[in-house]
Amino acid sequence: MKRSVFVTLFFIAFSFVAGAQYVGSQMSYETLDDTELVASMRSHINYLCSPVHKGRKAGSDGERATAEYIYDTLKGYGVDMISPFGGDAFGMKTSSGDTLVSHNVVGFIEGYDSKLKNHYIVVGARMDNLGQNSIMVNGEKKVQTYWGANGNASGISMLLELARKAQQNHILFARSVIFVAFGAGMDGMAGAYYFLNRQFSREQKNIDLMIDLEALGTDENAFYAYTSANDDVNHIVNTLNNEVFPMRPEISYHEIYPADYRVFYAAGIPSVHFTSGRYQQHNTPKDTPDIINYDKMEQESEYIYCFLVHVAGHIDAPSFEKAAVIEKPDYSKKSDVVSYFDTSIRPLFGNSPDPEKFLREWVYYYLKYPREAVDQGIQGKVTVGFIIEKDGKVSNVHIVKGVDPLLDAEALRLVESSPAWKAGRLNGEKVRTAMSIVVEFRLESNKKSARFGINGKIIGKKR
Repeated sequence: MKRSVFVTLFFIAFSFVAGAQYVGSQMSYETLDDTELVASMRSHINYLCSPVHKGRKAGSDGERATAEYIYDTLKGYGVDMISPFGGDAFGMKTSSGDTLVSHNVVGFIEGYDSKLKNHYIVVGARMDNLGQNSIMVNGEKKVQTYWGANGNASGISMLLELARKAQQNHILFARSVIFVAFGAGMDGMAGAYYFLNRQFSREQKNIDLMIDLEALGTDENAFYAYTSANDDVNHIVNTLNNEVFPMRPEISYHEIYPADYRVFYAAGIPSVHFTSGRYQQHNTPKDTPDIINYDKMEQESEYIYCFLVHVAGHIDAPSFEKAAVIEKPDYSKKSDVVSYFDTSIRPLFGNSPDPEKFLREWVYYYLKYPREAVDQGIQGKVTVGFIIEKDGKVSNVHIVKGVDPLLDAEALRLVESSPAWKAGRLNGEKVRTAMSIVVEFRLESNKKSARFGINGKIIGKKR
């Protein structure tokens, strides 16, 4: 009896030490009540947010180690692996002209039906994040890590556990199911594009539905299914919502986050994005494992698994509306949202197509450096994304890459209060234009005065 108690206490003590290596992951007695699913998802998220991965930036050693972990986990769960160890490598040019090498990890569960097994449901999630950033605090250079616990370690952890459950119950799946961890999702959804147009191009026409998992770990009650207003997919969601589930998604008719499903939608493939919605820590260093609501994720996972079983076993595949009249499916044209660089006539601020005018005559003219940030010596560059509507008003203002809540809030305030622009145009028609700007907060060395960099710049649309 005494020996048994000693072994138990030793295990608990060891667990506390092992968990301490991950940010925000120190175990407590509360975790002893975790279900097997919650314990697994907690373990995945803690690993993905380990300091050694340095924020999993696309092309980094951290992203590569993440890909290897996902491969090993899927294979350990009995999933057949299509990609080699560490995933299929692909390259892409960065804005600096360098070549970035990222990876997609692909697992496969074959359907039982002789005909439907040649049709596929793709379950995907982005595995990379923003990496690290240097800022100055009180004259000292400090490194910030964008841990990406909810964005998108939560989605990856759920993908892994859905794959495990699907493999254990593979007899339920008439269609084949493909699980994909996309690399370089933060760089123009490059991994999703590579998968669909390179890795799986020959079978692209046989993909009946794409399920995207991103940002599923926050907010007590929010759970959404964004279906791009597809009636067939909405019908499936509503049908399942009539069943008894501890958590059921609300259909969203507005895009909550741009994610990898966009690439599939552009190819005429029905898609659904499951998410718990926007959250304050998005794309900031505060997106750590301690903000995750694991019990809620378990409930979401139960629903999404039943959704997957339904669509993989249903005889009729959801149709893609308007696909028959689209010669070259293009998400940006269909949604009437295009990148700043893709417009034929750029949006105008004060009759100027140069965003520097907006930075110089509005942002930096009215910027008020937060007093508390000055006192703490906080400075850095905040990237703000937004849309110029057809009537010239600014909407959908959000942080693409934050520095500190004080600076982030001021940058958001300035863009949200912007006067109307003149809308951008594509092929002679007004379009909603997505763009991002970099607002630089810079302090003098004596901290008595604050400056804001006039070298703020415009960048292309990125997530």
